[in-house]
Amino acid sequence: MHDTPATLQRWQLPRFGLAHLERTEAPMPAPGPSQILVRTEAVALNYRDLLMAQDGMGMPLEFPFTPASDLAGTVLAVGAGITRWRPGDRVLSTFWGGWLEGERPAAAVALGAPGPGMLASHVLLEADWAVAAPATLGAAAASTLPIAGLTAWFALVETGHVRAGQAVLIHGTGGVALFGVQIARQHGAVPIVVSGDAGKREQVLALGAAHALAREADWPAQVRALTGGQGADHVLETVGGPNLGRSMQALRHGGRVSVIGTLAGDTVSASVYSFLLGRATVQGIGVGHRRALEDLVRAVDATGLQPVIAGEYGADEVPAAFAHLQRGAFGKVVVRF
Repeated sequence: MHDTPATLQRWQLPRFGLAHLERTEAPMPAPGPSQILVRTEAVALNYRDLLMAQDGMGMPLEFPFTPASDLAGTVLAVGAGITRWRPGDRVLSTFWGGWLEGERPAAAVALGAPGPGMLASHVLLEADWAVAAPATLGAAAASTLPIAGLTAWFALVETGHVRAGQAVLIHGTGGVALFGVQIARQHGAVPIVVSGDAGKREQVLALGAAHALAREADWPAQVRALTGGQGADHVLETVGGPNLGRSMQALRHGGRVSVIGTLAGDTVSASVYSFLLGRATVQGIGVGHRRALEDLVRAVDATGLQPVIAGEYGADEVPAAFAHLQRGAFGKVVVRF
């Protein structure tokens, strides 16, 4: 066990803009009756963290705030009456604090602003806002599960009920997309990736994608050809904008589109006839609940899934880690503490 130091180190933003990231020291807090104190071991960065740092995604935030939501660490101390955790337990944070199962309650709070941020050496968490970390992964790999892993899992497994033999169309090679490839393959489905980068198409084939199609090609027609004219059963739509319309052209009748990303802007567009005639289900995915994250952790331990990590940075290299995320990465960018 580790002794509790008197102070913690934390990265924070006193105002919007990554240029203003600063590392500060603060007194070590003690966990209250519903809380645990976690010693941070790794934090995975997400595209959302960039958006929050830039403008808060339009939310009224209190400054200074600490960014990032995805933590893997070890419980250092627990509040009075806490029986869910003991010191020494390895845990992950949940992205939605307070969303345990079912429909998301109005009181659920997103970590990494407006809820507490994880880019700190130690973090106070509500005891219910954590799950047991997978036994088969180290901290860096485990920290990639709470947003990227769970988003793909929630789209394909929790809500999509993906089955062996189905075709899954996946856009891009970001964190959610790569987990989509791995989770689809894990369930015996056929992952088809669309990417504008020839090098990343080679990488995603090596990861387990059955096909990697060029974005500049007529990929809707190619998807239909690869599926015997039927179209994809599932689409992970990470681009948005008019790309949704093209995804609908590649979808089988009665198929499902999970809208996840906004790379092409904060609107989506498609012909209404593709919805009506194609009997499509289009669902927005905003990560997922705690029980689904626990299911994902069990699946990771059972199948040996290894998340793809593009780069690891030390706790004093957070600006460089964000710069890597901004450049684009094949896999997750992780900060080690």
